[in-house]
Amino acid sequence: MSFGFFGIQFGWGLQMANTSAIFEHLGADAHQIPILWLAAPLTGLIVQPIIGNLSDNTWGVLGRRRPYFLIGAIFGSLALICMPNAGSLWMAVGLLWLLDTAANVSMEPFRAFVSDLLPPKQRTKGFAMQSLFIGLGSVLASALPWALSNIFGLVDETDVNGIPSVVKLSFYIGAGFFLGTVLWTVLTTEERPPRDMEAFREQQERRLGVGATVREIAVAFKQMPKTMRQLAWVQGFSWLGMYCVFLYFPTAIAHNLFGAVDESSALYSRGIEWAGLCIAAYNAVCFCVSFLLPRLAIATSRPTTHALCLTCGGLGLISLWFVPSPRWALLPMLGLGVAWSSILSLPYAMLAGALPARKGGIYMGIFNMFIVLPEIVISLGLGWFMAHVLGNNRLLAVVLGGFCFLIAVPFTLRVEEAVPQPTIQSAPETSLETEAIS
Repeated sequence: MSFGFFGIQFGWGLQMANTSAIFEHLGADAHQIPILWLAAPLTGLIVQPIIGNLSDNTWGVLGRRRPYFLIGAIFGSLALICMPNAGSLWMAVGLLWLLDTAANVSMEPFRAFVSDLLPPKQRTKGFAMQSLFIGLGSVLASALPWALSNIFGLVDETDVNGIPSVVKLSFYIGAGFFLGTVLWTVLTTEERPPRDMEAFREQQERRLGVGATVREIAVAFKQMPKTMRQLAWVQGFSWLGMYCVFLYFPTAIAHNLFGAVDESSALYSRGIEWAGLCIAAYNAVCFCVSFLLPRLAIATSRPTTHALCLTCGGLGLISLWFVPSPRWALLPMLGLGVAWSSILSLPYAMLAGALPARKGGIYMGIFNMFIVLPEIVISLGLGWFMAHVLGNNRLLAVVLGGFCFLIAVPFTLRVEEAVPQPTIQSAPETSLETEAIS
């Protein structure tokens, strides 16, 4: 069920570790990076609620969610192949828009997929399994350029724009993983059709189309469950912290810890590769912690567990300011990995029990708005803040992300989880079928 998430995150891991460096290779300055990344939150804001509503109301040969997995994987793989070969900064930005749009088309239905197919008591494990595959995909993707150069001994040549050959090869491999793993999920996972197809067709007529989609989103937003409103603040500040990492962590390692002043230098390339290894490290921690989160959540509660994890991540990012050498940067990755594992699973597990039946996709799409709207504000405003307050210090921007994590902690402790509706124990097949069409 979740194996396709491995490929999606493999592609996204390559993007997170290398996009800012590609932009700098093509001439971008530090204060321009946030606005160039605007594609990431803006496509999520536009695409995910729309795809959520469409996938709620789709049924065909491939089922409900799987057609969107496949379409996104095809276009995402094409973008991965083209991105490291961009001949100009604006071409790279355009390919980032395509990659993010495709990844959002694939990713959003995966969240609802878990709610569709699993009963409430298994959803924490289901979302934790997604975190596991996300962590594994990100580990391999982030470390791949470093591994190709330092383990497999490939000559790290650069093209006319200064983009290393190992980065290009990594993107090609990522395209194969993206398409291949999503195909595996599409071909091996069964979705059960609605029991009343005629009623489902009537539902499609009411909910599909541009006007109907906008109305569905507006109605769903107005009827948003209390748990979802409380989680909105948690998501906003948590993902602001991660967004600072996505924007500046690789180039901060290269410039602040390795001391690179020229993007075409070997020192800069070594710094970006080491940053990829650090990203792989925190995703490896994410992978391991995914096994422990369900047990910790049972022993305490989901909000308490999430608050503890965010605290670890915040302290980890802030401590980067004090590391004496690049090798010590691996230590704060422990805290960041703990937080990342929780961010990718527990808010969705807390939310799933509060969502009304048959609207999981659209509500997961709206939930994503609470991630991307603050990120859009950061994309539009952080460039000025970098230039006039932080002095273009990339590491300070990463430390700012740590404080965002800590701000999210008290909001997390205020979350009141909804009590899931009981399922029919005497008829397990019917119960599972009901879940499958919800």
